[in-house]
Parts: sequence; structure tokens; C-alpha cells
Amino acid sequence: MGENKRLMLAGEWYLPDDPELAADTERRIARCAAYNAAGGAPSAERHKLLSELLGEVDETVRVRPPFHCDFGYNISIGAGTFVNFGAVFLDTGRITVGRDVQIGPNVQLLTPTHELDADRRRQGWEKAEPVTIGDNVWLGGGVIVCPGVSIGANTVVGAGSVVTRDLPNGVLAVGNPARATRQLG
Repeated sequence: MGENKRLMLAGEWYLPDDPELAADTERRIARCAAYNAAGGAPSAERHKLLSELLGEVDETVRVRPPFHCDFGYNISIGAGTFVNFGAVFLDTGRITVGRDVQIGPNVQLLTPTHELDADRRRQGWEKAEPVTIGDNVWLGGGVIVCPGVSIGANTVVGAGSVVTRDLPNGVLAVGNPARATRQLG
């Protein structure tokens, strides 16, 4: 494994303009295209394509195309989870989605972050912070989950919310930035 990929996977600053990462991107482009084109194929065939794209995916997971990601191999999706149309999972860092999660259309799970220093940002430095979604979470349509955020089990995030900080178990959170408005159950 090359230095930039090692740094990326470790959550440290790295340069993404790297031949090994470019090859991983080409692999992802081909596998995402195959998955997104297989919308009418039998479910077993679609699951095979999805399991070739993602790091870990239970056979009961349903992902409606189009689906987009950075690499795929940093994504784990638990049993019974449903991902609606237009999901974008930028997985330069680890994305872990629990069991029985409902993800609305056009949801974005984002792990990359960029350098605040303008010179280093121009040079292309970035790093990734993991995103973790607990079991039985519901992310409404258009939710954006920012780098480094964990959402606790049984939490509901309202449509269009931007989650910039961790959310505890069992709350309803809405807004930009998303804030817990009440305890659930």
C-alpha cells in the first residue's frame, strides 16, 4: 500500500492526486456504473454488484440507484437498511451505517475535510473523519452529515438538516445546523 492511501485510511493529511488512489477511483467508477445501470436486474444480481462495490453490505440491504461514492471499500451497511435514490457517500474515511436504518433521497454522508490554510489547500491536502450512523436511525430527504459525526441509535433527522455535531440516541433533530428538539420514545 502506498503512502497516500495509508495516510488516507489512517485519517491523516494526505494528497489525493496519487496513482494508487486514481486506480481505486477507476475501479469505483466502473462498479458504480454497473450497479446504477442494473436497476431492473434481479435482486441477487444487484446485491452481487453492490457487494463488489462496498466494503461490507448485508444481503437484506436495499440501495436505490443512482448511488455515488468515492471508493466504496470504506462503507459498511448493516442488515435491513434502506438507502433511497441519489445517495452520495464520500468515503475517503470510514462510513458505518447500522442496522434497520432508513436513508431518504439525496442524503449525503461526507468524510473528507480540507485544509483551512489556503496554501496547503491549494496544494490539495485533505484528510477524512469517519461518519457513524447508529441502528434504527431515519435520515430524512436531503440530510447532509458532515465529517466526523456520529448519530446515535433510534434518532430521527428531519429533511434538509445539516448535521455538524454528534447526535445522541433517541432524539428528533432538525435544522442547519441540526439540533435535538426533543427526546423520542
